[in-house]
Amino acid sequence: MIERQIELRVNGQAHHVVIKPQDLLVDVLRDQLGLTGTKKGCGTGECGACTVLIDGRPVNACLVLAVRAQNKDILTIEGLGTPQQLHPLQQAFIENAAVQCGFCAPGMLLSAKALLDKNQFPTEREIRQAISGNLCRCTGYAKIVRAIQSAARVMAQGGGGKP
Repeated sequence: MIERQIELRVNGQAHHVVIKPQDLLVDVLRDQLGLTGTKKGCGTGECGACTVLIDGRPVNACLVLAVRAQNKDILTIEGLGTPQQLHPLQQAFIENAAVQCGFCAPGMLLSAKALLDKNQFPTEREIRQAISGNLCRCTGYAKIVRAIQSAARVMAQGGGGKP
């Protein structure tokens, strides 16, 4: 296979990476850029653990060829907030005990961010629909929904949200 260099814009920074045509975005993010917050789960797009935002839309990075992510803005969990200044969603997940094992949390947070960026006041049904591609085996979703509702209120009052 012929390798080629591409540029990926991840979390606001340009990265030059060498890929093979079949390289998946999840593998490039994790193995070449060291962004291990994007989890490898099912590998078939069913669990949502690998969710990232591409141009503001949630996608399963295990289903996207890295070459298809060129010239697009990619946001991973590492770009959502910092330990010193958490994104309102991250803070709300902590305050509402919406994180247990943490495996689904990065994808769940990014799916929630995409929703709140488009819809400042989502209903519970809209929240559940937005996170329906993210499976969680620990929480039962009630705490996650409450956390997203809480973050929506904070963000609506000017509490941040855009990276």
